[in-house]
Amino acid sequence: MDKTFQELKLKTPAELQKILRDDREKLRALQFDRIAGKVKNANEVGHVKKNIAQILTILNSPSVDNK
Repeated sequence: MDKTFQELKLKTPAELQKILRDDREKLRALQFDRIAGKVKNANEVGHVKKNIAQILTILNSPSVDNK
């Protein structure tokens, strides 16, 4: 589910908003699971955070029309 920055740049703002919403929900669930000791791959939290940051960077860039 890791998307590269170039793949994300090709998405529409609506698609990016949906991915962002899904990733934020996934991050929240991972954080709860990490506290409970259920997460097997601790690096996954970092990957989701990175993906969220990349999406926000694209959405906040002046070249994207946020309609």
